[in-house]
Amino acid sequence: MAAAAGAVCVVLVALQLAGLCGAVSASLPVVINTWAFRKATETAWRTLQLGGSELDAVEKGCGQCEIDQCDGSVGYGGSPDESGETTLDAMIMDGNTMEVGAVADLRHVKNAIGVARKVIEHTKHTLLVGESGMVVIGKSGIVASGTSTNGGVHKIPGRVGDSPIAGAGSYADSTAGGAAATGDGDTMMRFLPSYQAVEYMRMGTDPTVACQKVISRIQKYVPKFFGAVICANTTGSYGMYLVQLPNFADLD
Repeated sequence: MAAAAGAVCVVLVALQLAGLCGAVSASLPVVINTWAFRKATETAWRTLQLGGSELDAVEKGCGQCEIDQCDGSVGYGGSPDESGETTLDAMIMDGNTMEVGAVADLRHVKNAIGVARKVIEHTKHTLLVGESGMVVIGKSGIVASGTSTNGGVHKIPGRVGDSPIAGAGSYADSTAGGAAATGDGDTMMRFLPSYQAVEYMRMGTDPTVACQKVISRIQKYVPKFFGAVICANTTGSYGMYLVQLPNFADLD
């Protein structure tokens, strides 16, 4: 059974989706993740402890999941499209500069999150399509986020979900916080839940309430929507909200 695509990798304290809908207050730095991929979480945390930047932590954490092929939903070899080929999507965002690097439909490359970062560093573009989520907040309050995924199982070749879309798969703003989403990507990308959650936190909304509000907005139009959103503000408080966790194979 394929697992949830769009693993917004890594968590400071195993913040699992099932059963956790309350806000948590924590000191900085903090690393949160939509799924309990512990090794990826530890990699991101260790990167911060060794002096790496928040972007370094996101890249290394999601990259660890790409190496481990977390639940078959991240990295090479999983979630083939209708033609049997695996393609990767990834996005990374700097909450200080608001720069975004994203790739979609990536082929013959295993480190999608690394390529996404290179889009920031070596191009003037935001999203490149052709041949992963995580939110990290450092001690100084700098926010970064990222995603890496191999997409939905048996998708139509060329289909791109929410993961590489800034504001949908994840969003970071060092003046407010960060958020990331997982679930029905084709629906979520229409509502930009990660961006909206960060804007709610900017207005002082509790992280968990912010997550609830963006999920409720989606459900107003798509009652059978399934998915989850995680949020963290610049004080280190974090929370999440999920609805209708389905068969993992349905996720993106």
